[in-house]
Amino acid sequence: MTDRAREAIFNILAPEIVDTVVLDLYAGTGSMGLEALSRGAASATFVEADRSTAGVLEHNVEAVSLGGKVLVDRVERVLARPPSGSFDLAFVDPPYPMDISSVVEVLSALAPHLAPGATVLLHRRVGEPVPEAPWPLVDERTYGSAQLWWYRDERTP
Repeated sequence: MTDRAREAIFNILAPEIVDTVVLDLYAGTGSMGLEALSRGAASATFVEADRSTAGVLEHNVEAVSLGGKVLVDRVERVLARPPSGSFDLAFVDPPYPMDISSVVEVLSALAPHLAPGATVLLHRRVGEPVPEAPWPLVDERTYGSAQLWWYRDERTP
């Protein structure tokens, strides 16, 4: 995700970041979750399957000294486990080659891990269809080749 897109996202999310519990799926080097922590999120859990990338992520988490838990595992395996807590904000940035049906499966598996009123931000490539999710779509934005969809869990917190 570009710096411009990340900045725009966090300007939109600013009022709801403080004290949130964040889940960063397909975390890569952790830019989204780390940005959330730097803006006052209570905690962040990062999920990254690639061991080499996860090593960089662990280094980044340690370097910023804002906390964070790194899970080196496939997103699908992590979401298949019973929820260990409730997340207020989830960043979902699957690799572009992932087909739409797999994205929908991940979104469905994510649902039990969310707190009522949670926000889910999905990043995909421009031109891809809007994936159906267990929550209503509340916003969408385009930044260059990035398409971002916001979903909101309508259960009352």
